[in-house]
Amino acid sequence: MRAIIFANGEFPDPQGARDLLRPGDLIIAADGGTRHALAAGVIPHVVIGDLDSLSAGDLAQVEADGSRIIRFSPRKDETDLELALLHAARAGASEIIILAALGGRLDQTIANVLLLSLPELKELGVRIVEGAQSVFLIQDETTIEGQPGDTVSLIPLGGDAVGVTTEGLEWPLCEETLRFGPARGVSNVLTAEQARVRVRRGMLLCVVTRAQMCRGELEQPHQHQHRKPRAQMCRGEPLRSP
Repeated sequence: MRAIIFANGEFPDPQGARDLLRPGDLIIAADGGTRHALAAGVIPHVVIGDLDSLSAGDLAQVEADGSRIIRFSPRKDETDLELALLHAARAGASEIIILAALGGRLDQTIANVLLLSLPELKELGVRIVEGAQSVFLIQDETTIEGQPGDTVSLIPLGGDAVGVTTEGLEWPLCEETLRFGPARGVSNVLTAEQARVRVRRGMLLCVVTRAQMCRGELEQPHQHQHRKPRAQMCRGEPLRSP
């Protein structure tokens, strides 16, 4: 089962959210994310949180339309998005897409991204989608899908990422260490429709940005990373096929 979570960050593209939805999705709104779901023309199956960001009118509407309301005390340790993620995991979701998790307050944006590392989500496919960008965690080996020219940034999270090997990126890595702090892994580029990334120890935050956005408002891929030239092959253990 796939879960779609509407968080309470910026939500510039309701139509893009509608295009992501498919029959059978579990729709969860984290508190004020309810208004984003409604803006996308969606009645959530579940509304969860302390509901301090939800207007009385929106609450009445989703209650009348049959949403399950799970209310928590404002004096809680978890954020509303964290509660939504844990609910999706307990409900049996194998894939979770988070919308409207970025923008607004910087502290909440950082916290939302770090929620990807929750132990309860380790075996699930969880990603944040924001327009032309998607964000997810790599803790072993994964396939990245896109188009040639898409930007791929690999950012160590929680410490060094050791034994990083890539295939299908402009600047390949072969059993290398990406240090926590330096920006060496930022702005690599897909050379095919798929790339493979493996990390032997540690975690990588992966941010994929579609090429049309890179050519516009974002920084162009740059050369400061000083990686091996593309022609050099990794002679370590081969990456698994998808």
